Amino acid sequence: MSKISKLFKGSSSSSSSSHYPSSSKSKHGHRSRTGPTPQEAIHKLRETEAMLAKKQDFLENKIEQEIMIAKKNGLKNKRAALQALKRKKRFEQQLTQIDGTLSTIEFQREALENANTNTEVLKTMGYAAKAIKGVHQNMDLDKIDSLMQDITESQEVAQEICDAISRPFGDAFDEDELLAELAELELEESMTNMGRVPSVPTAKLPTSKLPSTRPSQRTPSKKRAEDDDMQMLAAWAV
Repeated sequence: MSKISKLFKGSSSSSSSSHYPSSSKSKHGHRSRTGPTPQEAIHKLRETEAMLAKKQDFLENKIEQEIMIAKKNGLKNKRAALQALKRKKRFEQQLTQIDGTLSTIEFQREALENANTNTEVLKTMGYAAKAIKGVHQNMDLDKIDSLMQDITESQEVAQEICDAISRPFGDAFDEDELLAELAELELEESMTNMGRVPSVPTAKLPTSKLPSTRPSQRTPSKKRAEDDDMQMLAAWAV
């Protein structure tokens, strides 16, 4: 066991026995074993961090002062300058120790905060689990099955009602027969369209290529030829 641990052990035992004789025992006469809460421990660690931060600022100012003294007495008073540098070295050592202590305290505080957070989360999860268990205790599986069956039956009845409402009234016709009749009508319509004479275009034809003889001029010559034929036949008959 190191000297520092012995020193802390002796001081803690003596201080607890001398300074807190009444608070170490409970009302019933036995020693209380309850420790600080996580919130109290975190608060104490933060206070310690603040105190050490102030000590850091103090030591940094002292180091700067000793450097100024060493510079001032460097040539005039060599002994004073060396003493100032020695004090600066001691302050620097204390500052390094405080840096290490702050790192340890910060790590301990973060670990305690994480543990406290995990504890609260576990408490909340346990509380929720109890609530879920209490809700499930009030549920009956048989009642749930019966309820689901009732819901299914209600949906089936609703579907039947919808089908009955949407069913058409009147005579029911055979769809195949209607399709066959429609095909016959389409065939008849197509045959009619094929036999229809195409319309004569109304555009005027060029007159330069057509003969200039008019129908009124050709008709008398045709009648005259027929009269000549009839006279020849009558002469042969005589």
